Amino acid sequence: MNKQLLLEIGMEEVPARYIRGAAEQLQQKLMKWLSDSRISHSTVHLYATPRRMAVLINDVNEQQSDLDEEVKGPSLRIAQDDQGQWTKAALGFMKGQGVTEQDVYVKEVADAQYIYARKNSKGAPTLQLLSAHLKDIIQSMVFPKNMRWGSYELKFIRPIRWMVILFGADVIPLEITGVRAGRITKGHRFLGTDTEISSPDVYVERLRAQSVIVDIDEREKMIVQQINHLASEKNWHITIKEDLLEEVLFLVEYPTILYGNYAREFLTIPQEVLITSMREHQRYFPVLDKDNQLLPYFVTIRNGNTQAIEQVAKGNEKVLRARLSDAKFFYEEDQRMQINDAVKRLETIVFHEELGTIGDKVRRIEALATRLAQIMHIDQEQLVAIQRAAQICKFDLVSQMVYEFPELQGVMGEDYARKLGESEQVARAMNEHYQPRFAGDRVPASLVGAIISIADKMDTIAGCFSIGIIPTGSQDPYALRRQATGIVQIMIEHNFPISLGELFQSSLEVIQLQIPLKRTSKQIYTDMYEFFSLRMKNILSDKVRYDIADAVMEPGIDLVPVVIRKAQALASFLGSTEAKSVVDAFNRVNNLASKSSSELIHSEIFEEKVEFDLYKESQSVHILYIDKMQQGLEAEALKILTEQKDTINQYFDAVMVMTDNLELRQARLALLANVAKPIFSYADFSRIVWS
Repeated sequence: MNKQLLLEIGMEEVPARYIRGAAEQLQQKLMKWLSDSRISHSTVHLYATPRRMAVLINDVNEQQSDLDEEVKGPSLRIAQDDQGQWTKAALGFMKGQGVTEQDVYVKEVADAQYIYARKNSKGAPTLQLLSAHLKDIIQSMVFPKNMRWGSYELKFIRPIRWMVILFGADVIPLEITGVRAGRITKGHRFLGTDTEISSPDVYVERLRAQSVIVDIDEREKMIVQQINHLASEKNWHITIKEDLLEEVLFLVEYPTILYGNYAREFLTIPQEVLITSMREHQRYFPVLDKDNQLLPYFVTIRNGNTQAIEQVAKGNEKVLRARLSDAKFFYEEDQRMQINDAVKRLETIVFHEELGTIGDKVRRIEALATRLAQIMHIDQEQLVAIQRAAQICKFDLVSQMVYEFPELQGVMGEDYARKLGESEQVARAMNEHYQPRFAGDRVPASLVGAIISIADKMDTIAGCFSIGIIPTGSQDPYALRRQATGIVQIMIEHNFPISLGELFQSSLEVIQLQIPLKRTSKQIYTDMYEFFSLRMKNILSDKVRYDIADAVMEPGIDLVPVVIRKAQALASFLGSTEAKSVVDAFNRVNNLASKSSSELIHSEIFEEKVEFDLYKESQSVHILYIDKMQQGLEAEALKILTEQKDTINQYFDAVMVMTDNLELRQARLALLANVAKPIFSYADFSRIVWS
């Protein structure tokens, strides 16, 4: 017979950002234990609110499955001595498996004999196993931040206040930090009371009756439906940002929408400031019109019902008014700021104790951006804009607005720069050079912004690598992985002709003008190349198969846009009917070409016509291939390479490459090395996997 298992842990309110992860961890640990314990079950339901996390599992077998398995032991040669007596190795195996000599037998495996044992054990009652192990499962949970309370040693995300643990109608006896498991759960803190859960199947409805919507998806659906209904009713546009919805979802147990307004005078503040203040600080949803212009309203979610909701709205309006008044004051005060004075103040802000101040970093950004612009042969007008943008790119860090709202760095820089008379190119770069800020964010649209962004990010990466700060595991305090990925994305989107080698070298040379390197340039360069290779592979994995990514990366990743285009062209080609025969021909060439000791071809000693044909064709192909690659026509370059297939196959059909004539052998290997050169510069075709 099967029963339902319910495990609910009730706590003090848990920070919203930790709840889902904590609940999922509980579910995973419980399911793994059931699997390891040979206890079958069917569907699993996960529930969570700010005060609880719960797992309900259906059709849990009342009895652990019986165990009947064959266990392999040591070889008979090791298990028995010359007199046929069991050795210590055999006796240890028997003891470890809980079997006797009568349970041991010999089997032959791959021409060798081994001892085996058959283990049979009857499954224990599930209730007995749960009683013995659930406490350990709960106490083994780990969290980003932990608490201890009272005199207890247990570290948990928040103090445990109640537990409901039921197997069918039976309470599983358990006690943690003085809290005994039972069948009493708590309803909404203000709208509900304690309620008894007689069996797991009534759990959701009993809590609903106590104003707790414990089902995560149901609670989210309620929030979204209420917001959409209000938007339709008022003809508003309310953007439901996923991260804000996720946070609000775990701030309430019973969601009820409400809205309020604020004075129109605040609309003179930049829209981004108001939205940030509402979203990040108050957890409000901003309201916009059909043209995406901000309206003087906000929407928020109450943890409760509609009782006295007008008073709640007025309280929220009062709090928001104070927050926006501060923002308005900061914004107006910042208008008195002069850019050059702000830049000077950057000398007082430490970027890193070994890498200097933000002022030092700005000078490095300007120097690196100038070098990149010169490598790209950018015209004088844009070069001037790049240099000016680099000089002032961090000036808004000393503004009162950014001090209060750090997430607005760049946004305020663009607004202030435009108001203080900077050119449109320079003003846009103030904001764009921080892009992409996160995964999926857009890259800088302008060339000026793109170059400053690369210079800024590359300075941080090269600086950190030069003093030994290299991300390991999950540790990446300076977000170097994100910044490297951002550089690669910018180079792809703008089709930058700068190579990674030039970028690495230029950034290290600029840093060395200010500070001595703690490691050799070669070490830093090698580490950065490997670091960027991993970022490239991650980006390619979203576009093509893993083996295609490996193939195009093997010749090198120096020109990022070229690698991307090669991968896309190769992925398209591999879908054709001739692909496998072409790749086989290429691999055959590469395998023999690796044996060549010289690329110098002595064609005068060739004996077969097809040798001369392949020689002439390879020379023509090489020229055409280079021309197409220089034009950025990677798909056409690949097509030119593939057109050699028939000649290559004819060559191998007619010619014995590894002839006993050493001179002729070297000439033929040299020819294949020349044929292989453009092929391998495109991709290592041996990496391609055929299903």
